[in-house]
Order: sequence, then C-alpha cells, then structure tokens
Amino acid sequence: MADNIIIRVQSPDGMKKIPSTKRETAAAFLKKVAKEFGFNSNGFSVYLNRNKTGEILSQNKTLSLLKIKHGDMLFLFPSASSSSSEVMDTATPHTSSSLPSLSSSSSSSSSSSSSMIPRSFSAPQVQEDEIDQYLAKQDGKIYRNRDPQLCRHGALGKCVHCVPLEPFDEDYLNHLDPPVKHMSFHAYLRKLTGGADKGKFAALENISCKIKSGCEGHPPWPEGICTKCQPSAITLNRQKYRHVDNIMFENHTIADRFLDFWRKTGSQRMGYLYGRYTEHTDIPLGIRAEVAAIYEPPQNATQNSLELLEDPKAAAVDEIAAKLGLCKVGWIFTDLLSEDTRIGTVRYSRNKDSHYLSAEECITAGYFQNKHSNPCKLSRDGHFGSKFVTVVATGGPDNQVHFEGYQVSNQCMALVRDECLLPCKDAPELGYAKESSPEQYVPDVFYKDKDKFGNDVTFLARPLPVEYLIIDITTTFPKDPQYTFSSTQRFPIENRDILGETQDFHSLATYLSQCTSASFLDIVSDFHLLLFLVTNEVMPLRDSIGLLLDAVKTSNEDLAQTWKKSEQWATIEQLCSTVGGQPSSSLGYGAMGGPSVPASSSAMWSCLHCTFMNQPGTEHCEMCSLPRS
Repeated sequence: MADNIIIRVQSPDGMKKIPSTKRETAAAFLKKVAKEFGFNSNGFSVYLNRNKTGEILSQNKTLSLLKIKHGDMLFLFPSASSSSSEVMDTATPHTSSSLPSLSSSSSSSSSSSSSMIPRSFSAPQVQEDEIDQYLAKQDGKIYRNRDPQLCRHGALGKCVHCVPLEPFDEDYLNHLDPPVKHMSFHAYLRKLTGGADKGKFAALENISCKIKSGCEGHPPWPEGICTKCQPSAITLNRQKYRHVDNIMFENHTIADRFLDFWRKTGSQRMGYLYGRYTEHTDIPLGIRAEVAAIYEPPQNATQNSLELLEDPKAAAVDEIAAKLGLCKVGWIFTDLLSEDTRIGTVRYSRNKDSHYLSAEECITAGYFQNKHSNPCKLSRDGHFGSKFVTVVATGGPDNQVHFEGYQVSNQCMALVRDECLLPCKDAPELGYAKESSPEQYVPDVFYKDKDKFGNDVTFLARPLPVEYLIIDITTTFPKDPQYTFSSTQRFPIENRDILGETQDFHSLATYLSQCTSASFLDIVSDFHLLLFLVTNEVMPLRDSIGLLLDAVKTSNEDLAQTWKKSEQWATIEQLCSTVGGQPSSSLGYGAMGGPSVPASSSAMWSCLHCTFMNQPGTEHCEMCSLPRS
C-alpha cells in the first residue's frame, strides 16, 4: 500500500488526479493520462515544469527513478495538431513591449465589466488598426532624468525619484500642462495587464442591455425573467480612458471651406471627417485623429436643425478614401448663431450653464461610434469602444468660432445600441433612460451626485445629465500647416446646390482654367475633385482612376503625368471644351502634352459675370446683358 501514489496533472482544461505506483513505468503512466484526458497516445506532452522543461517520455523507467513522488504536479500540453487554440496560462511570460493574447477589462467606472475568463479562451481573429498594432509594440514607459537634488546614486543607478513611470501614472498625467483627465486606451490596457498576474483573468467585455437568449427555465419576457438572463443594472461613472486623445486638422483651409456654407446661408452644416490615426506623443501611448478632408453628405439644413438624407455615393467615397490611405475618423457639425455681423462675432451658447453636447447629439454620436467600432482582439466580440470622434464648430468665450472635440463613453454606446436612451424635448442637456415595456426590458440606469448636504446620493437616470456620458478631446491646428491635398484652387464642394455651387463639367472647366502654373499633380490633388471624377454620371472613372489615386497618395508627379496621357483624361478635356469653359488643354495640359485646339466658337458659352449658359453665336449674355468678353 505504501507504493500507491497520486500524481496531479494540470492541463488547459483543468487538473485531474491520476492514481499510480512508484514501480509503474512512465509508458504505463502516460497511457493512463491519455485515457483520463481523452487524448491519443501522441496527441500531448507531459512535463515536470510549467515552462515546458523536463519532458516525461514514454519509456520503461519507473516513476521513482524519474523522481516523481506522491502529490507532485505535472503539466500537460496538447500538441499543435490536436489543439492549436489552447495555450497554458503562463507558458509564455509577457513583457512590457508585447500585449497578451487576451487581456484587460474595464470596471463599472470604465463602461465594462470584468469577468473571470481563463486564458485558454480563444479570441477571434481580428485585424486591428495599424496604430493599435504599432502602440502594442511600444514600451510606453515615461523615462525621467536623474534629479541632482534628490538622487544620491551613481549615473547608472535608479531610485524612486528617477525610475521610469508607467504610462497610466495618474500623478504624472495630472501634473502635465494642461492636466490630462483621461489616460490613453493603450495605457489603460497596460494597467490591466500589469502586475503579477499580467491580467490573466481579465477580459474586455462589451456592456449588453438586452435579455440573454436561450434561457428555457421560464416563459420569455414579459411573462418571465430570471437572474441568468436579466442584464445587470448600470451605474454611470466617468470613463477613465479615451480611445482618441487629440484631434488635429491639417490646416485652416479645411475648416474655413466647411464654415463657408454657414457664412453664406446662416444654416447649420454637417460633414464626415476623413483622415488617419497617428501617434500622439504628448500623452503616453496616445492616439491622434488627423483630419485631411471633410465630405458633406446630402442633408436638409436650417438655422436650428439638420436632417441627414440617404447618400447613394457613400460607398464610393469610402472606397476612394481607402485608396488614398484615409478612413472616416469622425463627424463635424456647426452650431453657430451670429451675434454681430459687423465685427464677425458669434454667440457663446455652449458652456457649463447650458450644455456642451445635447442628448440628441450624444445619441447620434453613440450611433456613429457603434457603426464604426474599434477592432480589438482582446474582446470576445472582436471589437471594443470606438475611435470615431465628434467635432462641434460653435462660439467660444471670446465670441469667435471654436472647434470642440468629444466622444461618448462606452456606456453611452451600449445604451444607444440597445435603444435604451431617449432625449428630453424641452431640456437638451438631459437624457432619459427608457422604462421597461412588454416589448423591451430595460435595465435600471443610475448615476451618482451630491445632495445639498454634500452627501453622495444615487439617482435613477430619469432624467439623466448627459455630462456623465461625454469625454472631451482637445482639438488643434498645427503651427506648420500640412497638406495631404495640395491644390491651391478650390473645386466646388459636393451637395451645395443651394448655394449655386454645383459639381459639373462646367465647374471643372472653370477650375482647370484657373490652374495656369500648377503642376498636373497639384491640379488633381483635391479631394472633392477626385470624388467628382469618380461619381459623376456622365463619365465615371471608378474603374480607371486607381493610378491617379496612387499618384496623389504618394505625391508622385510621374504617375500623375502617366495617367494624364490616358484616354479617360482626353475625354474629360473634350467634355470640358463642349460646355464652353476654358479647360486646361488650352493652357498646355493636353492629353498628349502638346498644344490643344481652342474651344469652338460654335459651342455654348458661360457668362463670366452670372455663369448663365448662352447659345452659340451671341456676344451678349441673355440673362445679364453684359458682353461675352
């Protein structure tokens, strides 16, 4: 009886106790392990140590000779052919420069819940954004120089006054100028995956406000509900991190052209921001959204409202932007009211006494963020949060136009996605959490505030101050302007027919006639012009403009010159000449590089004063009676 022993074997699926004897051979013991765990004889390996050292081979040596005693722990690893998705918890230690295959979670204050999930959980195959892949490989630590007054060690030593800080160090962020209220998302991930366990049992979980399906212990809602399928109540708190830390317009021209619509009509305007995500070096592991262009979709606008219409060109715009190396990074809208037209001031209406974002705008922002979710391999859903930003052009404290950037929290995204949040009709600064109905169960939503005695009190979110849902983001312009699109002339912006600014071949001919000294690459380096060339109904170039888009993306004049010699550009020039403009061919921009024939006098001509299209053979405009010349 003294020879009987029990050996513990740990695998990714758990631990089992294998009865054995001291005289039993390793081969016989491995057969018992295979039978107990349901493996083939060669579908696994057993090691003495957790780090895959000291493999126990199938041989005739007894367990006593292998120094395996009663109660010892052995470690089983499936072979790659039998189970490629199962990995032992601590088989590969994590370093500060590499993120684990599954990590991190957010607490209730950061809009998600932590759940105890083993590391063997197979995360979905998700292609993350390039900026996320880049930051995941960075060290991220904040290095400090030796303090001559506090440090008492040599040049190669380190102490608490000069040791590198973690990117999530709150004291460091609070002492920046200006202070940073929200750490970056990747710094938050480092915080969750740091420490001794390296975030071993933490996973990013998206909030769900819906009843879990598949519960068969009771009738479906509204006849029944249980704690297994009932969504948890939500307590709103300030989110500790943000997915984007800075918004930067490449130059003032982008914003000025967008504001021209309000200046000329007095109506508000909305547009989509196209650009790229880059590293924001002012904040550890920060992300910046750089805006290169604004696309204005079809919309009905008044002085107090905006209504988006169906956009048949949306897919084409996204496709062109992708070929230019851009993506949709956010949306922008105006909320401007002129105060004094003589000096050009606007009313300061969004402040702490009114609101920064209305509840309806928060819901719209949440809709857009859910539509453009952030790919994340650390979440079982394959996405977590969003990098989609909101920019408001409104009056500032100095009564000048200011650009304010925001995002809504992940909690707000969940409430909007599951249709649990409504705006208040008479109070734009208040939202309202829906009440449960026979058609939909809505979990309770709470927020904390202080009463008149200074005590923390929990309130039901009916109504709800939207400040609990907003994350502010600094919006800037660079000292040295940058230009992804280098054209100095202005091609008309799409969907501005109300201003008389139309995108047609007459406007294209006028645009080309103004580019007298620019290179061909500079002429076509205009986002709105490229959209017109692809989406116009007369001669769309969607299938043949790839070379030109590559030339604009890489600023390659040779590629642009090659495309200029194509039949498509020759046809474009001919169309421009037929509408009576002065296309670039008359200015030395012929398709073959040689001089071109002037426009025929028998073609219709456009009045230089009122742009009316006149019949051929007339010398005075039929509309304004001014001479043709």
